[in-house]
Amino acid sequence: MPDYDVLAFGETMTMFVAEEPGDLANVEHFGKRIAGADSNVAIGLTRLGLKVRWLSRVGDDSLGRFIRATLEREGVDCSRVAIDPKHTTGFQFKSREIDGRDPIVEYFRKGSAASHLSIEHDFDDALLDVRHVHATGIPPALSDSLRELTYHLMNSARQQGRSVSFDPNLRPSLWPSEARMREEINRLASLAHWVLPGLAEGRLLTGYDTPEDIAAFYLNQGAQVVAIKLGPEGSYYRTHESEGHVSGYPVENVVDTVGAGDGFATGFVSACLEGLDVSAAVARGNWIGAKAVQVIGDMEGLPYRHELP
Repeated sequence: MPDYDVLAFGETMTMFVAEEPGDLANVEHFGKRIAGADSNVAIGLTRLGLKVRWLSRVGDDSLGRFIRATLEREGVDCSRVAIDPKHTTGFQFKSREIDGRDPIVEYFRKGSAASHLSIEHDFDDALLDVRHVHATGIPPALSDSLRELTYHLMNSARQQGRSVSFDPNLRPSLWPSEARMREEINRLASLAHWVLPGLAEGRLLTGYDTPEDIAAFYLNQGAQVVAIKLGPEGSYYRTHESEGHVSGYPVENVVDTVGAGDGFATGFVSACLEGLDVSAAVARGNWIGAKAVQVIGDMEGLPYRHELP
């Protein structure tokens, strides 16, 4: 058996979260946390009892040390986190919102240490004792070298018989054009066994409107399962043999919408790796996504195994 269940990779930033609502320019007090879609999933999977290796790069600075220490406290293996002596760790400011509105996030990540990740750093051994790779569409948007590494890891994993999951997690502002984003993200999706877009993402990426047609598009590209997030309504899934809709879980008080998709990925991937059927995997994804929006922070609401229903 492989030593690790999952390899995840990408950029983790230090996040300064406003402690009171209002324009970020007027906020005086912030809490310090970490943020990153890929590392959110790494933490979520670790909390559910899986062994996760995190591949990334941070600056030789206090923010980088904070990120690594936080991930290690969560039990994530950080032996493949490189220290970059030339480039700094990225960070962000996040507003505190009320009434379930999406927070404002300001990023300071251009030229960050993580954006300099490259296949030249010889990360092939990171796949040797891992049975699954989880990827998102954020790393390939950060730099040419990180996009090349993303393709390399996903393609190598698939060729070596590992399973691969992919969450598009679109960040249009990071791409030179929408057309380029669609081209690159769909190329990556074709390397994944499990593709996990949101409905709006699927519409933008495929040009199709319905969950059924979006799922068919990715199945025809090589996916084995497509699970489409529908927000409060739950999720739709489709395989080559079956399809279905799994209802969402009601949430009375939405506190912070960021991280809901990462919660879904955590639930879906963990359940699939445990051998649950697709419907049960989608249901767990819906449940964890609902948990994630009820607390402040990107990963603070991710549950531990003993909390699973």
